[in-house]
Amino acid sequence: MERREFIKNSTIAAAGVTILPTGSLFASSDSSKVRLGYIGVGARGMSHISEGALRDDVEIVAICDTQERSLKICRAFIAKKGRPAAVEYTGSADAYKKMLDRKDIDAVIIATPWQFHKEQAVDAMKAGKYVGCEVIAGLTVQDHWDIVNTSEKTGMPYMTLENVCYRRDVMAALNMVRQGVFGELIHLEGGYQHNLRNVLFNNGKDYYGGGVEFGPNALSEAQWRTQFNIDQDGDLYPAHGAGPVMQYANINRGNRFTNLVSFSSKARGLAAYVEDLAPGHPNAKINYKNGDVTTTLLNCANGETVLLSHDTHLPRPYSIGFRVQGTDGIWMDVNKSIYIEKDSKGDDKWQPVKEWFDKYDHPLWKKYEKDALGAGHGGMDWFVFNGFIQAVKLKKQTPIDVYDSVTMSVIVPLSTKSLKEGNMPQKFPDFTKGKWKERKNTFALDDSGF
Repeated sequence: MERREFIKNSTIAAAGVTILPTGSLFASSDSSKVRLGYIGVGARGMSHISEGALRDDVEIVAICDTQERSLKICRAFIAKKGRPAAVEYTGSADAYKKMLDRKDIDAVIIATPWQFHKEQAVDAMKAGKYVGCEVIAGLTVQDHWDIVNTSEKTGMPYMTLENVCYRRDVMAALNMVRQGVFGELIHLEGGYQHNLRNVLFNNGKDYYGGGVEFGPNALSEAQWRTQFNIDQDGDLYPAHGAGPVMQYANINRGNRFTNLVSFSSKARGLAAYVEDLAPGHPNAKINYKNGDVTTTLLNCANGETVLLSHDTHLPRPYSIGFRVQGTDGIWMDVNKSIYIEKDSKGDDKWQPVKEWFDKYDHPLWKKYEKDALGAGHGGMDWFVFNGFIQAVKLKKQTPIDVYDSVTMSVIVPLSTKSLKEGNMPQKFPDFTKGKWKERKNTFALDDSGF
């Protein structure tokens, strides 16, 4: 589909939304390659390695990890794909710094434990590299300001690789929001409602489950992520819900979060899980500080409210818990249902959402679904990785920029502080320093860079 045809077919353009000039938007004939360095090649890092190995326009130049097990798996995978061996950096937590000295790396993918993200990202930007970082930018509010200030000072883009922003139903709902199907938005919900007990504990042999160990006796995320649930009470993983909701509400682009307050339930789920699998095990007696269900409510400058939920310690099916509610109707993803007052069949009756999402399927998914076929998380991993790679290739801003990235992430320390202070409201930082009033939302507005 040609660019003019794409824009013509988009009712977004028909509604008069202007696309900001971003340079050579459609340099699809550009055959240059993006040279990547990977910091962290564990389970999530390997997902990004897999995406890179599928592309002719990506060179996997270097990989860095402190664990030989991860390097070995990555090494074998790259060889199996017929790719040249990547230069390896290991031996200490600072090994990545030598990798950043390389002049033949355009961008880095960071998929390390959360506590390392900020320093590694700041160092990478100072070294002149684009940064694509896994979820959670930093641990403190100041960490997030450091990332913004470094990006602005160096001119290097920073992108949180938040894949749910590209989920097919999420983007269909975004299409509907922009076409006014829900009317004026009033309330939005999202979150991370996902039984992570077999992620937080394993047997030291398998990545997921099979035992109740964490820390040095475990593998993968259980080595480090569980400790956050022991030490900290707060919404530890808000980006999956917040990222898409921010696009619906035009956060940082004509709107912004102004303040938040958090509430947390008692913590029983993790101890009960350990006790059930291994009665009397010491890990069942730990005082896990993170409440089983944490709820955060945010206010927006334009009057909308947003509710985020973090629910990962109890038995439950997976759900982000999206809710988009406006003056004309509502969508809820938990029951895959929609109600549009003037168009739904039956007064006050839920209607299956499939017919609506088929009708409003986002143009980018229609155009690129074959490219995304087989990619991780139902194809959305292809979209987020592709968006980052194309931004690097075209030397343009990333589709999720530094302000988006820190906004969805800073909810972690803000919610923690709210809970520590007895559910006191917290002012939300304006990382754009007032620029949100003039910025326009161009996320997935056309296929620029795709």
